[in-house]
Amino acid sequence: MARDPYQTLGVSKSATTDEIRKAYRKKAKELHPDLHPNDEEKANAFKEASAAFEILSDEEKRAQFDRGEIDADGNPTGFANAGGGFGGGFGGGGFRQQGGSFQGDPFEDILSGMFGGQRRRPGPRKGADIRYRVDISFEDSVQGAKRQMTMADNKSLNVSIPPGVTTGQVLRLKSQGQPSQTGGPPGDALLELHVRPSKTWTRDGADLRMSVPLPLKTALLGGTVEVATPGGPVTLKVPEGSNTGSVLRLRNKGVQFKDKPGHLYVRLEITLEDPKDEDLIEWAKSH
Repeated sequence: MARDPYQTLGVSKSATTDEIRKAYRKKAKELHPDLHPNDEEKANAFKEASAAFEILSDEEKRAQFDRGEIDADGNPTGFANAGGGFGGGFGGGGFRQQGGSFQGDPFEDILSGMFGGQRRRPGPRKGADIRYRVDISFEDSVQGAKRQMTMADNKSLNVSIPPGVTTGQVLRLKSQGQPSQTGGPPGDALLELHVRPSKTWTRDGADLRMSVPLPLKTALLGGTVEVATPGGPVTLKVPEGSNTGSVLRLRNKGVQFKDKPGHLYVRLEITLEDPKDEDLIEWAKSH
């Protein structure tokens, strides 16, 4: 079940901003990693409480969550509006920006009460990451690609997409996020990829699979057919006496991993060029 920030902080959906802050302060006092070193369970619970507070303390994000537009991590709930992505160039809005981690130090007044009234001086902290949702074509996910991306500050970057990426995979661009407010390094840009499905190929690990129509004459006598691959069309040699269901392999035409490219497996499907061919009908009747 998806996390609910209201349940995480133990407040109702009608809670005021002050009630939300009080609930968060209570959680922070119970779970803060400084008080529970090496306690992974409490550290994870603290992160969840912080993420919940980040959403509910921001009126816009809270409204977006209530409308179902973002999830408990602040990410959009779908890819429907992500645009054309790498396939159409970044400049055309093929990615959407999503705010990163919480800015500022909401713990100062909390920790002040923990450590004898002495306000804690935080050191330089890294800036917030910026998350982008990016659509890429199936071909680019197989072949790899280089695309120019326009960042949130209008800075252009050349981004390399390695072959073999999958939906949900995140590419990190170091120091391309928001600047630090405390003199630390800038955050990163996180590109969460979504691979558009193909009507021609399916992926099976490093390999690709597809079906190709085969004329009856070529199936009987042998010959060649043109086969589409993510890298462009190639000619496939078909042995005589091939049948529907026969699978032929095109070496190294699958996912273009540098060390060991995958293969493309082609399933033959015999088709009749003219189902009403009188000679063919007459032959069938005589046999």
